[in-house]
Amino acid sequence: MAVSLRPRGDRSDALKMRAEREGTSGHAMVLQAVDDCLARTAQQAVVRKTAMEQAAKWHELMEQLK
Repeated sequence: MAVSLRPRGDRSDALKMRAEREGTSGHAMVLQAVDDCLARTAQQAVVRKTAMEQAAKWHELMEQLK
C-alpha cells in the first residue's frame, strides 16, 4: 500500500528538524510512528480482552462479596 503524506507548516519543519537530530529520515520516523501506533493498539486490545475474560471469570464471586 502506497501512502502519500504531506505534513503542513510547523509539522513538516518539526519532522525535518527531529529527523536531522536523530540522524534519520522523515520517512523512517513516520514508519516508526506507524509501527508504534499499531503495536500500542494491539497491546491495548490484548489488555481489554484479558480484562473482559477475567471480569467474566470472577463476576459471580464478586457479586457474592458485595
